Amino acid sequence: MADVAFHTATTVDEALALVGDGSDARVVAGGSDLVVQTRGGRALPGNVVAIHRIAELHGLEAGDELVLGALVSHADICADAAVRSTWTALADASALVGSHATRNVGTVGGNLMNASPAMETGGPLVVLGARVELRSAAGGRELGVEELWTGPGRTAAQPGELLTRVIVPRAADRSGSAYVRLEYRRAMEIAIVGASASATLADDGSVAACRVALTALAPTIIRSPAAEAAIVGTAGDEAALAAAQAGAAADAQPISDLRATDDYRRAMAGVIARRAIDVALRRARGEEFPVPATPAFMEGSA
Repeated sequence: MADVAFHTATTVDEALALVGDGSDARVVAGGSDLVVQTRGGRALPGNVVAIHRIAELHGLEAGDELVLGALVSHADICADAAVRSTWTALADASALVGSHATRNVGTVGGNLMNASPAMETGGPLVVLGARVELRSAAGGRELGVEELWTGPGRTAAQPGELLTRVIVPRAADRSGSAYVRLEYRRAMEIAIVGASASATLADDGSVAACRVALTALAPTIIRSPAAEAAIVGTAGDEAALAAAQAGAAADAQPISDLRATDDYRRAMAGVIARRAIDVALRRARGEEFPVPATPAFMEGSA
């Protein structure tokens, strides 16, 4: 194995200097994805830059918007009362990441930059309208989280850029959100199919706005325009949910692999999207629903 140089940065500027043009450097925080990839045979980069000691990347602030430093852990997200009440889909997803140990070391920035189409937090951040901040030695820029991913394991970040923050706007009043996934078992599972939904109600109780995102059903996490159109302007009743289910199945772009066939994933895309929309609507109406939402369905309590 080639020699690997390990560096530890304590400030963002120091990390950016160590990354340089990013040609032979890998930034790690919790390092959970890097460990898995290395065990799978992927070669380590020549330079590993650890950023876990950068204090400014650990902040979690909830106000008019939710601002997450790139190093905020999944455990911190799902334990935060403001996130659970206002950005609930993100709490749903963070509570399902890996094991307790993984949630304590895994970070939101690492999850996003790994760019897996099966990541848990991506879909919720899409439906919640999140933006990410990328910084380099030349300055910073923001882009919508949907623009970050360009393919499996690939992002729009340029060489030398570091994801530093995730910014999530506060939803309007009478809004709710949810993330639900299909899983075969409760421990150390990743999504076979996942769906996120956010919904806002009008004064008359009809659905004024809805966003739906599908996880593990395309090369990147994608929106479902057909499911969204089926819900907006309706009462969110059974007929509308059935139409949204059909829309999500139509918008899915699944593949077959060892875990599931494309036909099965497409069928389940509709079922899981319907569940996510249903929970988002129930939360928007003020109904208490457990966090995370997925176990409630698995245990028959939904």
